[in-house]
Amino acid sequence: MTYLSQRLNPLENVDSSMWIDEAIWGHMLYDEQTPWLIYLEFLNVLFDHHSRGIAFTEPQGFNKLKYWAAWRLELRNILYNSPRLFQIRVGTTNDQARWREWHKSMSRAGGIDQPDFSYLQPRFHSFDDFADVVELLRSTGIEATTNKRWTSKYVFPYGKDCVFEDLDQNARTNDRHFFRRSGELLYLMLCRSSLKEELLSLLVPALQDESAPWNKLVRLLQPETANPKGAERANAFLPYPFHPTYDALAQDWIAILKLHMPGYDALPHLVNLAAFHLVQYQLRVARDVAGVPTPFRIVCELVAPKKTLVREVSWDLYQENNLLSTQAITAYIDAVEQSDEWQYAKTQPGAFVRCRNILRTKVLWGDDYEAASNPEDLINTLRFAAKQRHKQHGAEIHRNYGREIGLVSKRGTLKLRYAPNDDLLKSLLLANLPVRMELHQFLALLWDRYALIFGDREAEVVLPKAEFDKKSFQANARRLEYRLASLGLLKRLSDGCAYVLNPYARKDK
Repeated sequence: MTYLSQRLNPLENVDSSMWIDEAIWGHMLYDEQTPWLIYLEFLNVLFDHHSRGIAFTEPQGFNKLKYWAAWRLELRNILYNSPRLFQIRVGTTNDQARWREWHKSMSRAGGIDQPDFSYLQPRFHSFDDFADVVELLRSTGIEATTNKRWTSKYVFPYGKDCVFEDLDQNARTNDRHFFRRSGELLYLMLCRSSLKEELLSLLVPALQDESAPWNKLVRLLQPETANPKGAERANAFLPYPFHPTYDALAQDWIAILKLHMPGYDALPHLVNLAAFHLVQYQLRVARDVAGVPTPFRIVCELVAPKKTLVREVSWDLYQENNLLSTQAITAYIDAVEQSDEWQYAKTQPGAFVRCRNILRTKVLWGDDYEAASNPEDLINTLRFAAKQRHKQHGAEIHRNYGREIGLVSKRGTLKLRYAPNDDLLKSLLLANLPVRMELHQFLALLWDRYALIFGDREAEVVLPKAEFDKKSFQANARRLEYRLASLGLLKRLSDGCAYVLNPYARKDK
């Protein structure tokens, strides 16, 4: 918890009417920014900084991050703002006529003052080939089945020519609805990891191969002379110079990248683990700010046909952890109220003005306060307003990110609890196994690194006797064993030992 004493001061001139969530976790964790969009925003920062030779550094000091985010308007208009393309393909047989009709339909392309797509025809043998490429890239895009506006649809990140930021509906400025800085926070976390050099040496070659066939295909749809950059972005804020989660995240990404998976198979694991560690970061910081004395625990149920004690404990701990962030908000405001500065100010002449000035400095709030002019009502109004603000987005991180990555589920029940799906289990396994490991050692490692509990050994140590039943947790571990075996990730040997296997690991390790 020593990191709490190193909390950095708020940014100057930020667009925030209250600085409490941001002071605790950063500017900002946002529940509507899905894990894939967090990753895409992260890539915008990484590719720009790597091109300038400053990747994973903060050369101007803490929280001075600035970067240029790509727009790639020609690409986006072709893929997501060309509704007549397939109508033209079907309705016209002459190839030249198809091209002429399509160029005419694109004369008012969004965000481009003088659209010119004449570079496309020489690059394709026929209009059919062009349409096939567009259809293929559309179908493989991120969240391809959503009905979002065309400026909020994204290409799969095959390479740097595929990355761009969210824009408003007119494609004239950026929009912070889906790129709300969570990706910038992810970038800053890795900037402050002690493993950043090793991570960068693995990450950039894996992501920035300009000769990669799929990236080259996307580049075909963009003019050679186009400037893909939009505008400079700034004001990301991460409160702590160090935190254990930064290294834990970097360690997991390094482990995945060292497996040298074929194609783009590693990317879903990077996305899953990024969001998983953001959940871990929010919960662990919230616990420390709120001063929660009990051990951090996430009891994971492998779904059973009937209700078990493991399920009940998982329900209870999910609810307990889900309240942590709101408890942290309350504790942060309580700390302001209990501070020597506040206690002194409220006893002095002009107490209300003095106390409001404290809040203006510490939480950037108080200018719009219009209730009774006394310190008690002032701090109580702040407490209520902060909770209401937090409830809108920050309080939903644990649930929404958890469900997106497969940590949290209602499968087989009406209540949310921790019930990891196959994809998350694979990500955790691949990030933690050099080659193979005995199952009980693997479960101990998951507890040690992430506070995840599957089996009886870990549960017996940290759970109260009323919440522990040895047979229930042993059965839960067996269900995990069967699940991993069905995925080809576990083998039971003749000596009775079950070994978890990493199919991508080098056998000579």
